[in-house]
Amino acid sequence: MKAIILCCAASLAIVSCSSNQNKQSTKDSVVTSDSVVKTQSTVESNNTPVASSLCFLRTDGKSNRDSTSIELVIKGNKVSGQMNWMPYQKDSRKGKLDGVIAGDTIKATWTFMQEGMTDTLGLKFKLDKDQLTQKPLKLNTKTGHEQTDESVGYSLSYTSSDKLKK
Repeated sequence: MKAIILCCAASLAIVSCSSNQNKQSTKDSVVTSDSVVKTQSTVESNNTPVASSLCFLRTDGKSNRDSTSIELVIKGNKVSGQMNWMPYQKDSRKGKLDGVIAGDTIKATWTFMQEGMTDTLGLKFKLDKDQLTQKPLKLNTKTGHEQTDESVGYSLSYTSSDKLKK
């Protein structure tokens, strides 16, 4: 049963990294038991910034049944991509990421759909070599909405392709 769930999570991550955007990839996707990621790809022409496409997966919850997949496309200091949060047997959040990267810090807005409604969240990530980490979210009791918890560190870790190659 666990193997089936992990395969489903891996399949969903593959789908999220296989968007319809034109991408020229120098390497194929990598699939292992609980991680699916795409290795870095680059395209460069006549002073055009280099674009990198990176995919990450995080599994958590009871028996690692909840998963979050992230695809980041970094071109210069601009970041775009997809983020899909899929908790086991609950409503998922699927949407686009748009933001900027300065050094190793990514500040992005996640525009997602959940239960037929569109919403946004400000997210903060740290991209350090082969690892993506995120500041967790907390509930703002005044607004009733989630927001990034600025009082804590980057504690949510995602698995990337570079870790799978070692």
